[in-house]
Amino acid sequence: MFDTLLRNSPHLMFALLAFGFTFVSLPAQAEPIVDPYVDIRYRLELVDQDGFADDATASTLRIRAGARTREWQGLSAFIEAEAIAHLGPDDFNDTVNGQLAFPVVADPEDLLLNQAYVRWHRPDRVDARVGRQVVNLDNQRWIGSVGWRQNDQTLDAVTATVTPSAATSITYGYAWRVNRIFGPDSPMGIWRDNDIHLIRGSVDVPELGTLSAYGYLLDIPDAPVNSSQSWGVRLTGQRQANEAISFTYAAEYARQSDYAGHPRDFSLSYLLVQPGLTVGPVALRFGYERLGSNGVDALQTPLATLHAFNGWADKFLRTPPNGLRDLYADATIRPFQSGFLTNATFRIAYHDYRSTRGDLHYGSEWNALFAFPLRPGWSVGLKYADYDADSFATDTRKFWLTTQIRF
Repeated sequence: MFDTLLRNSPHLMFALLAFGFTFVSLPAQAEPIVDPYVDIRYRLELVDQDGFADDATASTLRIRAGARTREWQGLSAFIEAEAIAHLGPDDFNDTVNGQLAFPVVADPEDLLLNQAYVRWHRPDRVDARVGRQVVNLDNQRWIGSVGWRQNDQTLDAVTATVTPSAATSITYGYAWRVNRIFGPDSPMGIWRDNDIHLIRGSVDVPELGTLSAYGYLLDIPDAPVNSSQSWGVRLTGQRQANEAISFTYAAEYARQSDYAGHPRDFSLSYLLVQPGLTVGPVALRFGYERLGSNGVDALQTPLATLHAFNGWADKFLRTPPNGLRDLYADATIRPFQSGFLTNATFRIAYHDYRSTRGDLHYGSEWNALFAFPLRPGWSVGLKYADYDADSFATDTRKFWLTTQIRF
């Protein structure tokens, strides 16, 4: 209901944004009643995709303003509004503007309420939230907010994390609405009347790492082919060889089956093996990820931050019917310890994609990133993806320039 009010009353939205600008400019006070912020992100995204006569050029600006109240007896409230605008011509398909001659850049214009929730927090004991919220679990492979796009994926939900000890945590969430990145103008922008249960527990095991177990039960009537139940375990850890060298590792296994209104019966597996090595400023990762298939249905993760997995060209946002095997190598370098480029990051990755059924070679992809902070709260990034198709999708090249400032 509040979304509708904001969209039909843009002056109210801009009042909320102005609220954030006004308060962040006020002199700091001891223990302020309200802690506001403003977050501005500009992005230029270019897409050259075979099969389209025209390349996409998307120049978009996102402004967010939010405020959190001071805690009282552990209770606080948080609200965040956002405006997304297109700067220049709409030479791209934002999924709702009808520009079908261009490749997709899923950042439609909008004025909306991104988050609004009440929180009850007891340090090292309980963190519970009720309302519209960002939910990110583990590495966001199953549940994430898609923070890469200009509009987040959020849940209208009740979530609670209990921490019985410093080494253990238990999380439960119940969500009835999914607010997707496409926005409310899109027919696929909101999934309503859901029955979604999120269950996760973790424990830190000495000399081993963090062991977590989870169950994600998704009943999504608006998209029943995305209804499923997934149960799995995940292990992550790091071992220090000496001051300069450390070994990292991640391993995960899950089983996904039909649930609620899914029209077919299936049972499929998920597997991840990811060893890594860090030597001084260089971090290397090697990975094998397998999403199973029976030839009709494939394992899907519809609530994930999908852009972070299987290449930045976003060719595998939905797992193909024959499944997916992703063999990859990833190198991150932070070479500068002082000067203007302190904390600058260089990253390069390579992916080779095949099917789990029939061993079809889908294609391969190179990714590259250069990101650096100009000053606290202000960052700039350049990013590139080049997908070379073999038997799946088409050759695609994407480039991004992003700058973000938060104050």
